[in-house]
Formats: sequence, structure tokens, C-alpha cells
Amino acid sequence: MIITLDGQAGSGKSTAARKLAARLDMPYLDTGAMYRAVAYRVLEEGVPLDDTAGVLDVAQQLDMQLDCGPTHTRVRVEGRDVSEAIRSLAVSGASAAVARVQPVRDLLVRKQRAIGKKLGSFVSEGRDQGSVVFPRADVKFVVIADPEKRAQRRLEELHTEGEDITFDEVLTHVVERDANDARQWEPLLDPGAAIVVDTSDMTLSEVVDTLESHVRERVVDPVGA
Repeated sequence: MIITLDGQAGSGKSTAARKLAARLDMPYLDTGAMYRAVAYRVLEEGVPLDDTAGVLDVAQQLDMQLDCGPTHTRVRVEGRDVSEAIRSLAVSGASAAVARVQPVRDLLVRKQRAIGKKLGSFVSEGRDQGSVVFPRADVKFVVIADPEKRAQRRLEELHTEGEDITFDEVLTHVVERDANDARQWEPLLDPGAAIVVDTSDMTLSEVVDTLESHVRERVVDPVGA
């Protein structure tokens, strides 16, 4: 079974996808981590983000390995575990620029499909998983939330990680990401294309319960789901 979660930055889909995978005892594929890994290396090598040829060259040459378990996606770049390092706001901002380079997207989509084929059954999370990468997924979700709620969640994460940043700065980043990313998952908002889950006023446990319920219904009643 293939389950995809797409949607807005900061909507909680990454954590929800990871916990859903754990409940279902399925591998968790964090595709956003792949874009972040490229962005991390681009910043590390000092390649300008507007140098599309340079960014593509980094992506093509990158030695990137993903370990997809039921509770995690660990990322190694050039033999180094960068799973935490790629979560900084700087890398997050750079990854948005990287994701706009279509040849990079094409390259990573091929890698994601190869990983998916190897895994067989999995929960995949990103921006275009149900619309582009795995269009025949068994269950597709779109996870959304109010911008202010998403900014507050992200702010708390960044403060926990020791980053000195304000709410307004995070909110601006969230809004900019929406403008860049929406075209990837908006096709899933068409009636019947996916299950939309608004997490604005939901606890994480409620979100995961909702996702799991839909998946279980699909397993029991494939036609009616």
C-alpha cells in the first residue's frame, strides 16, 4: 500500500506522516529531506541559488542515502548524517529555491520512485507525492492549516533547536513557501482527488487518528473509501 501526504509547509504533515507510518508499521519516506539535502550541499559548496546549472550539477553529483524506517528518515550526504543539520531555516529557505529548478525536481522524482519501488509499501510525505510522484497511490491526503498556526508551530521548533528568530520572520517564510509550493499539491484539491485534513485546530494525536481511520477504511472497504 502507498499512502501520500502533501500540503503546506508547517501544517504538521511530516510529523503526522512519521507517526502514521509507525502505527501502520510501514517505512516513512520524507521526500522534502531530499530537497533539503541538495540545498544543504549547495550552501556548503557556496553555489549561488540562482545558478540553476550549478544547483543541478550539485544534485547530480550528490552522494545521498536515505534510511526509511517506520519512525524516521535518516539522511546521509557524502557519508555524513545530516538529518538534523538540514532542518535549519537557512536550508529550508534554500530548499524552496532548489525545488524550483525543474531538472532537479525531475531527478529527485526518479530517485523517489526508485526508493518507493524498493520499499513496496510506505508512507510518503512531500509537496507532489500524490499528484506527480505516486499518482496511483492507494490513499492520498492533503494537509493544510492556517498560516499563523503553522508559523507558531515552526517558531517553537526552531527555538527548541536554538535558532534566534521572530514570529514575523517565520510567518513571512511560511507565506513565501506557500506561494512557491502550492502549485505542486493544489491539483489534489479537486473533488475526489484526495482527502483534505485541516489541522489548524487539531492536536497531533487527533490528526494521526484521522489519517489512520481513513487508511483503515480503505483497507476494509476499497470501493467505498
